[in-house]
Amino acid sequence: MTLSIILLLLILGVALLFFSFEWVPPDVTALGVLLALVVLGLVPLDQAFAGFGSDTVVLLLGLLIMTAALMRTGVVEVVSRYLLQFTAKNPGSLLPATMLAVGVLSAFINNTAAAAFFLPVILGLSQRAKLNASRLLMPMAFAAILASSVTLVSTSTNVVVSGLMVQAGLEPIGMFELSPVGVPVLVVGLVYMVLIGQRLIPERPAPKTLTETFDLRPYLAEVRIAPGSSLDGSTLAQSGLGRNLDLTVLAILREGQRQLAPPADTVLRVGDALLVEGAAEAILKIKDVAGIDIQADAKFSDVDLEGDGQRLAEVLLLPRSPFIGRTPKGLQMRERYQIQILAINRRTGAIHSKIADTRMQMGDVLLVQGNPKQIAALQAESALDVLGMVEARRFNKQQAVKVVTIFVGVLALGALKVVPLPVAMLLGALLVFVTRCITPDEAYRQVDWKVLILIGSMLALGVAMQTTGTAVFLADRLTALVGGLNPLWLLTGFFVLTVLLTQPMSNQAAAAVVIPVAIQTAVQLGLNPRTFAIMIALAASTSYLTPLEPACLMVYGPGRYRFVDFLKVGGLLTVLVYLLAIVLAPLIWPL
Repeated sequence: MTLSIILLLLILGVALLFFSFEWVPPDVTALGVLLALVVLGLVPLDQAFAGFGSDTVVLLLGLLIMTAALMRTGVVEVVSRYLLQFTAKNPGSLLPATMLAVGVLSAFINNTAAAAFFLPVILGLSQRAKLNASRLLMPMAFAAILASSVTLVSTSTNVVVSGLMVQAGLEPIGMFELSPVGVPVLVVGLVYMVLIGQRLIPERPAPKTLTETFDLRPYLAEVRIAPGSSLDGSTLAQSGLGRNLDLTVLAILREGQRQLAPPADTVLRVGDALLVEGAAEAILKIKDVAGIDIQADAKFSDVDLEGDGQRLAEVLLLPRSPFIGRTPKGLQMRERYQIQILAINRRTGAIHSKIADTRMQMGDVLLVQGNPKQIAALQAESALDVLGMVEARRFNKQQAVKVVTIFVGVLALGALKVVPLPVAMLLGALLVFVTRCITPDEAYRQVDWKVLILIGSMLALGVAMQTTGTAVFLADRLTALVGGLNPLWLLTGFFVLTVLLTQPMSNQAAAAVVIPVAIQTAVQLGLNPRTFAIMIALAASTSYLTPLEPACLMVYGPGRYRFVDFLKVGGLLTVLVYLLAIVLAPLIWPL
């Protein structure tokens, strides 16, 4: 054992300790690992920072930009709405349905691409279903990885292993050769996540940003059924206001009469004014339903919101505000202040009259549309406090079609290997900018830079494992330890070694290091080298212990996970995959 190997193992042990307890953020730990490797000379300087320009980092950057565009144009909202409707009658089917969909897709395209496709959908779905995103994101990532051994093309690691087998004089892996093991692994893994795994995932809500606070605060608004509305003559239950828009109808005002808490079979008529409660985003989506208007906002339109003259803001009425005790109608807000009140949030929620006739109180939070300069002027006069200017994220059909076309197109280019997947993702990012589906500033605000720093730094550790000879050293020690025992123990040893190496290294790199050693060992002992190669292929796709697998990295930030969460949920799953592999592999490919 050389000094370089000793130093690298020490750095690896300390890093895993810091990752597990998160005494400092994981990206900071990763930067520390990178600097330690450079200072100690364990990785060449010209390769130390190459990880930041690696295929994985480029792929994730392009993916995050396109994900932001999908969310910005409302595509995610529409897809998640239909998926939620599909599982509405049985909420418990939401998790298995999404995992099965991801698993089936991942069996036939690269698992990273499959996870990329479903990531924005799951985020939107969790918002609509009012679930913590962490409950769905990790199962989604694991479902994509579980399908890695169903076909040859499920992951690039299988292709790498097949190539290494050909170099060693063995037949390449067939398209469905891994399926007899891969399908049981997928099924058992899905069952485990539904019955056990999801219960081990901690709910760790993200800190409330301004936009999230704006989206989640319940508002009261008044909407009117306009002439020609498709809702004329339908019941409340049929209207879909609650099911599709997440709005609660508190009262119906009709011909001067007020009906509180109207039943679901109440028939809606043209001219009805509905007092509804919902999140600000849901209120703003009312305009997407033909024939419904926000009563206090005759001029509310996409053109107004996209121009320089009108913006949406969330404002708080201060104690000395001249608006307190007055009604929007009496104040003539639009005429005097160029501001329109769209909705009101009141802590007591006790509003049962028209918004225009509601007397405002101190502490009311208003959702307003108006000229930014006028809003700022009222803030300067202490009439109100601007909690934040916000954007109306509404479904834009024209832009949505562009984004979906770009996203599907680049995934197809990557899956069919017309161009490498990272290049395809970067091309997609460029196209959503060029077509103005999202601006660079908007997209860059959505990029989780911490994840990119984490993986860029940790890739240097994988390089160090190879340049210092640490990976080969561990393989040699393993062979010496269990080489004289039952062949199943040797298979187990190589499985464990491969799983461990895939954590700091890429799956392909780990397989490339272990397979030559394993095949040579099998030949020397008179065993079937194909069994060992297949076992290592299965192990290289068993990446559940840390979030360093690309599919897991995608969900690491949005799910607010910690390193230890993957060990907690993925530990038992790894054992289950091993048990299936150690039983089935020797049966299908006899030793």
